[in-house]
Amino acid sequence: MNPLTKGFTAVMAQRREPPDALDYFPTPLWATRALFKHVMPALGVDAINRAWEPACGEGHMAAVIAEFARGPVTASDIFQYGYGTAPHDFLHDDPLTKPDWIISNPPFSIACEFTLRALDLASEGVAMLVRTQWIEGVARYNNLFRDRSPALYAPFVERVPMVKGRWDPDASTATSYAWFVWCKGAVATPRIFWIPPGCRTALTHADDRRRFAAWTLVAAEAPLFSPRPFGTERDTPSDIDAT
Repeated sequence: MNPLTKGFTAVMAQRREPPDALDYFPTPLWATRALFKHVMPALGVDAINRAWEPACGEGHMAAVIAEFARGPVTASDIFQYGYGTAPHDFLHDDPLTKPDWIISNPPFSIACEFTLRALDLASEGVAMLVRTQWIEGVARYNNLFRDRSPALYAPFVERVPMVKGRWDPDASTATSYAWFVWCKGAVATPRIFWIPPGCRTALTHADDRRRFAAWTLVAAEAPLFSPRPFGTERDTPSDIDAT
């Protein structure tokens, strides 16, 4: 089976599955702010207008994009997490908007399909937050990087902790992440830019925890009643792409 077709089938099969069966790893808010504070300026991008986050979950990334975008931010997801338009299948359904930029933390197993679709829809650029190992792989090279390489590969110097099902501002991780950014009309030769250390502290806002991790405040007051930890790090063997 063609690897792209296989990915499409997997997404369609997930439409009615419970949220804990999906590849849902909320993005720490500071990691998206780093895109705008460090990565975009490295590309000479001062601002963006219309944006679309097609795997929005509970809005962790879309809410931060809205802090920087000059135009409307469309948010959608294949499952209804309570934020944005859902269910909406980014790979198959009609586009919800005509965005200048598509920015997302896509499901890892279909991140290549997400990126190809985004490149066809966005008029100015695409930014994908993916594990750094995504830069490897024969299938990804043949299907994406060989003919449509990113303008900038921007790995984080410090780790970006993500756990399944929720954002845990106190989590740690051994997994590394990077922003892959495409700019329409950019030179074909990709550049590398290291996102400097200190972003987790400098780009975390005082109200981030209250807005997106209120459960940690409740747990601190009554630890015996803290939520069931449905999170595991996003580096389990089942997540590893061997292509």
